[in-house]
Amino acid sequence: MPIQVDIVSAEGDIFSGEANWVFAPGKLGELGIAPRHAPLLTELKPGEVRVETSDGEEQFFYITGGVLEVQPYLVTVLADSALRGDELDEEAALAAREQAREVLAGRSDEIDLAQAQAELVEAEARYRAAQKLKGKRR
Repeated sequence: MPIQVDIVSAEGDIFSGEANWVFAPGKLGELGIAPRHAPLLTELKPGEVRVETSDGEEQFFYITGGVLEVQPYLVTVLADSALRGDELDEEAALAAREQAREVLAGRSDEIDLAQAQAELVEAEARYRAAQKLKGKRR
């Protein structure tokens, strides 16, 4: 029996459907969830959420972070913000990464440094997700 997957963000519903597997970037490492998984609630870091639908198709999503809730037959991703994989722009992601690196190099204040580091982590994750998807399109 497949697992129901709902991916939502402040912008609205991103995906809803049945899946055989869900892979998500947990704060402490990559998570793989199958039907009848033990209940779980964990934070997500910026990165790629991959859903293998019940018909065998793979769907890719980029999230900037959020929360993952797992019940035996329901996975909910509450993303801070999310994009479908085909909406990712590799050039824009690369530009954001470079801008974050420049900001980080010029910061000396601790508060600004922490924010700049978080922005760089998010930009790196977005760029990696865009590169990964580019390889899948070929």
